Amino acid sequence: MYDVSNIRKDFPIFSEKINGKKNTYLDTAASAQKPQCVIDKMCEIYKKAYANVHRGDYALSQSATSEFENARRVLQNFVGAKDVREIVFTRNATESINLVASSWGQKNLKTGDEILISEAEHHANLIPWQIAAEKTGAVLKIFKLKDNGDFVPEEFEKCLSSRVKLVSMTGMSNVLGTIYPIKEIISAAHKKGAVVLIDACQLAAHKQIDVQSLDCDFLAFSGHKLYGPTGIGVLYGKTEILKDMPPYQTGGDMVDRVTYQKTTFAEPPARFEAGTPAFVEAAGLASAVEYVLKLGFENIEQHEQNLVDYFSAHAKHTKGFKLLSQSGNQGGIFAFELNGVHPQDLAFVLAHEGVSIRVGHHCAEPFVNRLGYASLARASIGLYSLAEDIDAFFQALEKVRRFF
Repeated sequence: MYDVSNIRKDFPIFSEKINGKKNTYLDTAASAQKPQCVIDKMCEIYKKAYANVHRGDYALSQSATSEFENARRVLQNFVGAKDVREIVFTRNATESINLVASSWGQKNLKTGDEILISEAEHHANLIPWQIAAEKTGAVLKIFKLKDNGDFVPEEFEKCLSSRVKLVSMTGMSNVLGTIYPIKEIISAAHKKGAVVLIDACQLAAHKQIDVQSLDCDFLAFSGHKLYGPTGIGVLYGKTEILKDMPPYQTGGDMVDRVTYQKTTFAEPPARFEAGTPAFVEAAGLASAVEYVLKLGFENIEQHEQNLVDYFSAHAKHTKGFKLLSQSGNQGGIFAFELNGVHPQDLAFVLAHEGVSIRVGHHCAEPFVNRLGYASLARASIGLYSLAEDIDAFFQALEKVRRFF
């Protein structure tokens, strides 16, 4: 049985009061809270096994290296990669996408080629491709979605020509929570000879991912949205593609041989991990992944779907409340407006009531504008969220309505 009340006890932050009130955290889409096991794992390494990795023959360095490379194996299993060398550690999903845009893009894109993305992309999956297009002479194309953010197969297919060399698509909108049919998108793109990158930053915390089943060429996500620490992200890439990519950054630990005249580079993943890696954070992320897998994605998905249904039912009966997040395939992210109240004013009152939400354009400004807004309020849930959190949210909204 999925006992969320007991699960919350694993997260020390929920014992903290906010403005003297219960901590109602509804901003997991921005960054998830951390279970005690993640905090303990990182503290343990700092206390008992800290030294630089890959460089020492002494016990501390070997222990740290073992933790780091074990984390890589945990992440390999988490996404279903064929080979552990297909897992590259980065700082976050943003760096993962920039790595691909700079390295793969620099080598493979040329004038007249096309890069295809959707209207729903986070800035991290838009701006790197704008820059890649400027540098290579490629053309960035953006396919349209429905007014509610849903996928339109005809719009995608209309843009998917033989000139498209790369399709880069979010698996789950960070604004609306819409979950996209990425397996079908990947298959269609491959038939046209395009390489596919999936931004799984939101998806990875809510759905089980299997890169071999999806057959994506790249997949990126961040640790901090997956109940792990900040400063660590993952790039999955197929072995044959990574081997053909030049380094993204250069320095120590990513080389084969160095002379004053010439340098040769290590094989992936080391080639893409210049300098001292965030090995403590990698171990923390591995601990978070093990925690999530122990709870089971089937259980997490059912729990979150129940909360999505509960939130939607509340929304229908709340006067002046407009829920933008209404897809047939909806995750736990809810963009909304209330009676024309400015999102910043709304969030201020909610914060006073101990309710944490996010406002703004959510690093997806063109998409928010496309929806007809300059700024949106957004609530989001995680594996630790309660029906009582949603009750507290809507009760606080009543105070907002009365105040304004």
